[in-house]
Amino acid sequence: MTDPVAWRPVASRAALESRARQLAYVRGFFAQRGVLEVETPVLGRHGVTDPHLDSVAVSATTPEWSGGVLQTSPEYHMKRLLAAGSGPIYQVARVFRDGERGRRHNVEFSLLEWYRPGFDDQSLMSEVADLVTGWLHCDRPDTLSYRDALRAFGGVDPFEASLETLRDRCRQWMAPEQLADLGRDGCLDLIMSLAVEPQLGQLRPVFITRYPASQAALAKVSQEDGHPVAHRFELYVRGVELCNGYWELTDPDEQARRFAADNQVRKALNKPVMTVDEALLAALSAGLPECAGVAMGLDRLLMLKTGAEDIAEVLAFPVERA
Repeated sequence: MTDPVAWRPVASRAALESRARQLAYVRGFFAQRGVLEVETPVLGRHGVTDPHLDSVAVSATTPEWSGGVLQTSPEYHMKRLLAAGSGPIYQVARVFRDGERGRRHNVEFSLLEWYRPGFDDQSLMSEVADLVTGWLHCDRPDTLSYRDALRAFGGVDPFEASLETLRDRCRQWMAPEQLADLGRDGCLDLIMSLAVEPQLGQLRPVFITRYPASQAALAKVSQEDGHPVAHRFELYVRGVELCNGYWELTDPDEQARRFAADNQVRKALNKPVMTVDEALLAALSAGLPECAGVAMGLDRLLMLKTGAEDIAEVLAFPVERA
């Protein structure tokens, strides 16, 4: 028998009102700064190659459209707008990530993404701090390097530790047969998630910066202390990861190489190999302006504002009631 209350929304009226105020705040923030609001497709022909993200595939009978995926982020389409001369842009997007449901995850969620031509990662971090502190009325963030965070809270040096040392550190969370297949970045992700993240931003928000180049995703890379590091940042507030930002890669050849490398990892993980978005590569070839971009989880930001412990508390209809 169907649950007689399953039709009801989960979020309270107070949570819904706070969400409406948050959206008004976000739009006012960018209007004051002359950043254009845009919309891009939720259903696209291509998904991301990132091995850690899984898209939701969609089939269709429309003659011009054989199928595609619900977007995990509006990034590719927004970069095409940037290459066409849009100038600074932002979007409040509905995005989808398959297999993600937990206290801070829902398959469908709200993402705020924006791009600033002429900014680098440091400039964008300052604007992120303005937006978050203005809404949460909290202290401005500290900054901590990924290396220092892993040393302080994870007990390992992410650049110098051997793979065996990293696997030893992960033994408390995984069985030996699982560890045998866990690579360097897999170990670091596990240590970051289970040992480091819960400690971050407890007294005041903190930016984590200068990630290993192997975790650069779509960010520029430079050398620091003899190690290649990514111009990437994440913001943590009370142990919650709020956003992921980059000083964006603009080289189409390097981007194509990273797509290919991602697909090799996906193949090794027995995940579907993703077709490369040639439209994005063409946009990069035409000339993506030097810029920085960031994606922020609006549902998590609302959780921090309202004190919610589960994302369902700020969603009218989480996946179980969709």
